[in-house]
Amino acid sequence: MSPQDVTVVALLADPDAPTEIAHRLARTLSPALADRSGQGRRFDVKVVSEPFTAGTEDPHTLMRRIKDRGSAEDWDIIVALTDLPLHAHGRKLVVNLSHEHSLALLSLPSLGLRLQTRARRAVEEAVLGLAGLQDTGAEERPRSQRQHRQPAVRPTPMHKGQNGEEETDDLRYVASGPRGYLRVLAGMVRANRPWRLVPGLSKALAAALATGAVATVNSTVWSLAEALSAPRLVIATVGSVALMIGWLIIDAELWHRSSEGSPEARQRARLYNTSTVLTVGIGVIVCYVGLLLINVVWALFIINPQVFTSVTREPLDATNYWTLSWFVASTATVGGALGSGLESDEAIRAAAYSKREQERRQMAKDDHDDQRVT
Repeated sequence: MSPQDVTVVALLADPDAPTEIAHRLARTLSPALADRSGQGRRFDVKVVSEPFTAGTEDPHTLMRRIKDRGSAEDWDIIVALTDLPLHAHGRKLVVNLSHEHSLALLSLPSLGLRLQTRARRAVEEAVLGLAGLQDTGAEERPRSQRQHRQPAVRPTPMHKGQNGEEETDDLRYVASGPRGYLRVLAGMVRANRPWRLVPGLSKALAAALATGAVATVNSTVWSLAEALSAPRLVIATVGSVALMIGWLIIDAELWHRSSEGSPEARQRARLYNTSTVLTVGIGVIVCYVGLLLINVVWALFIINPQVFTSVTREPLDATNYWTLSWFVASTATVGGALGSGLESDEAIRAAAYSKREQERRQMAKDDHDDQRVT
């Protein structure tokens, strides 16, 4: 223990999103821990940004790295944060704890969508558990001032006997069941931040906007849009979005291929590929909605009602504006899919994945290529 009853807590975070989360946690973590622990205990929280997961996603290896990293420092407790989804013995890992070495490894995707809140609670609970403290601060306050805290996650505990006697951790929490799978999947998609795909596809968006601008003033497109029913417009939307998603995944080689044939490896590959489809899908849908709104504004500005009526024999009202813009958005999305071929694969991967996920996929791709060569 540090002098003057001060517990030094190090948040060892992977670069990019985990480091951002760690810095936000550090702003309020010290007083929150002191409040929950009571006994006049003080906490000094430090943030250390290092790529400690580089080259591996094995929890046992990572725990050993964290232990070695902390041995050279004057830290009482280390909580490591990563945005990689971690697996152990076929289970989706939430947190690894080693009370003997005062270490914790937290996989952020396992916390789902409410990441900041759940990360704060998970880190608080891990630190208090590793320090051997109870949440006594709440008991010392009047009942009217107590906060009823919900668990950060609802994982399944696995003790050392199930983990393996030679492993560093002595307590492990894993996500189990369909809800655990969906939470990990949602956390992976959130970690990838799919909204970044929009600015990352600048050339594709330029091609889509150009296609939409030309299609909006084309009289043949007017007639086609008037002839299409709502179900056909929905089919056109689904088809164009699916084409864009498929093109991006195939052209940029975003599909994960496992070099192992084990059931666990296949399960991981399915999880990674599902998160890829959802990440790219959300980004493409955001692009589609943006194109739709731009097309509405462009149609309002450029189309002459008299010319439109003379071609289609229908008055140009709000419904026709909307139908035309909807159909043009689908057409423009197809043009955007073709334009995405102008983007570099690296640019698409950078837009679709977090930094850690990019490194993990590149490492897996290199391993797959090496096996093909040998």
